[in-house]
Amino acid sequence: MEQERKAREDRAIVLDFLQHGYPFDKRPSHKKTPIVQAIGKDFFTLLELVPKPGIFLQPYEEVYIGEEKREKIHHISGKLSMEKLTATASSELPHVIKEMIKKNEKKFVDFFNKAQPLTTRMHQLELLPGLGKKHMWEVIEARKDRDFESFEDLKKRVKLMPDPEKTIIKRILIELKGDDKHRLFVER
Repeated sequence: MEQERKAREDRAIVLDFLQHGYPFDKRPSHKKTPIVQAIGKDFFTLLELVPKPGIFLQPYEEVYIGEEKREKIHHISGKLSMEKLTATASSELPHVIKEMIKKNEKKFVDFFNKAQPLTTRMHQLELLPGLGKKHMWEVIEARKDRDFESFEDLKKRVKLMPDPEKTIIKRILIELKGDDKHRLFVER
C-alpha cells in the first residue's frame, strides 16, 4: 500500500481578504471572523486562513503559515475548493500562479527535462493543455541533447511549442478544479 505524503505549506499568497468575513454569513458582524483566501507557494493548495486580530492583508501579500510562530495568521481553517473562492480570489488566481511560476521558472523547466511516461500510452507531458504526441516527442528528443535551461530555450528548441508558462498555468487551474485525476503540480 502506497503511503500518501502530506504536503504542508509554509508560505501562502493572499488572493482575497474579507475583513468582515463572508457576506453570506448571517451571524451578527461582531461574531464574524475575518477570512483570508490564499494559495500555498509550494503545492498550490487553496486555503482559508484566519488572520490575527487587527491584521489587515492585501492581495499578493505573502504570509507565513508554517509550524513556527506566525506574525499575521492565527490559524488555517482548512482547504478550499475553487467553487468557494470569492470573485476577487478567482480573478487574482491566474495572475498569482503566473508570478509563482516566473519566480520558480527553473522548477517548471525541470518538469520538461524530467517528465516521464504515466502508462505505456500516456506521458506526463501530454497532460499539459495544447501538448500532444508530436510536441511530446519533440521535447523528449530535444532534451536528449541537453536539458532545457529556460522557457525561452524550450520555445527555441521545440518548433511551434505552445507558451510553456501559459500551458502550466492552465494545467494548474485544471488540477485545482479537480477536472483530472492526474496531478503534476497541485497536491491533493
